[in-house]
Amino acid sequence: MTAGLLACVRAAFDGVAVAEPFLRDWPSTGAVRAVEPATLPVCRWLEGMGYAGVIGELRAAAAQLRWQQTYGAADFGHDFLQGYGWSEFIGLRGPIPSTQIACGVLLLGPHITYPAHAHAAEEVYLPIFGQADWQQGDTPFAPVPVGQPIHHAPWVPHAMRVGAEPLAALYLWRGGDLAAKSVILGA
Repeated sequence: MTAGLLACVRAAFDGVAVAEPFLRDWPSTGAVRAVEPATLPVCRWLEGMGYAGVIGELRAAAAQLRWQQTYGAADFGHDFLQGYGWSEFIGLRGPIPSTQIACGVLLLGPHITYPAHAHAAEEVYLPIFGQADWQQGDTPFAPVPVGQPIHHAPWVPHAMRVGAEPLAALYLWRGGDLAAKSVILGA
């Protein structure tokens, strides 16, 4: 992972009020661990996302990142797995170690619905490309534009529904087991 990507990610969250408590735990040691790169089918959508800012840094670093999936085909099916993946930059699994926060990026391909789920970790998403409809609790799905943060308190159910273009969203997690699999509430 490049220092440029990490600097852009941090800059994207600077000034986002709901992210401030997470950023207090941003690692400052400079420690780096080896993470074996891996790719996923969803990474093909990075190609059309542009070259500016954090998206440009993400595209440049994509081949060096370890792209992962939390779920299997039995959870949401094969089509979901073709359009879903994430890469952790900071945390228990990322190249920058932290036991306090996790930070990375979620990619969802066009027409993917990430069903309702919940987890112990508090979470902030910051969409950086595409527009998706987001649902929190029992509220109806509503569009969230690029740059508008979404905050999920611990155990608050949430879901995402992507339209015709893919979604890239940065995330911050804190509290609970930073490597825990979410509890699936709807499929």
